[in-house]
Amino acid sequence: MLKIIVSPAKKMKVNTEFEIHNMPCFLDKTKFLMRYMQGLSYDEAKSLWTCNDKIAELSFEYYLNMRITERLTPAILSYEGIQYKYMAPNVFDIEQWDYIENHLYILSGFYGLLKPLDGIVPYRLEMQSAVKLSGYGDLYDYWGDSLYNKLYEDTDIVLNLASKEYSKCIENYLSDKVQFISITFGEYKEGKIITKGTLAKMARGEMVRYMADEKIENVSEIKNFNRLGYRYRPEVSNNKNMVFIKE
Repeated sequence: MLKIIVSPAKKMKVNTEFEIHNMPCFLDKTKFLMRYMQGLSYDEAKSLWTCNDKIAELSFEYYLNMRITERLTPAILSYEGIQYKYMAPNVFDIEQWDYIENHLYILSGFYGLLKPLDGIVPYRLEMQSAVKLSGYGDLYDYWGDSLYNKLYEDTDIVLNLASKEYSKCIENYLSDKVQFISITFGEYKEGKIITKGTLAKMARGEMVRYMADEKIENVSEIKNFNRLGYRYRPEVSNNKNMVFIKE
């Protein structure tokens, strides 16, 4: 079965109107990170987040009052970034919900690996954060190969729509036995393909929606994606990277 990975978003919200289906699979490891974050002073946490005071104060309060099994929001409805706006899960129909619940996974520095309808709470902790956990170099070290093993436990093909910071935690453990196909959304500038962050986030969200609309099970079907002005370009693609150029 084809699986899809995406990155989370920094901005989050609470929406308890929707039913959750599961708890995150690595909740014990998340609880350990929660206790670590709750043990930091405000200045230590702000330094870790590298953000302004308004965001730091809100994020610090999240951790002080965190109840990891209460007032839960389905993961896919919790994130508010550009990617999720274009994915537009709020208007999925039942068949689209079924598709993403079976195919989509969200990588997270705090939760590790999330299915769309896993129940989560707001947090702030990026995968590349310079945490100082006892016995671990960073969050990549902390999660190790656990996310890779979980992702590939019942498939041998993953479509990567995540950013480099997040896909790294899977790519570090790839072998010749599995397929890991990345998607590049770019445009030509002076003869070179460049990727613009905001446009790429829009396209990633739109790609997930397209796959849910079309119930895509085979990577080759993705080549027909033509939203937001992007077209598949076989001449610059290969079996590990599918390139879509904005026309």
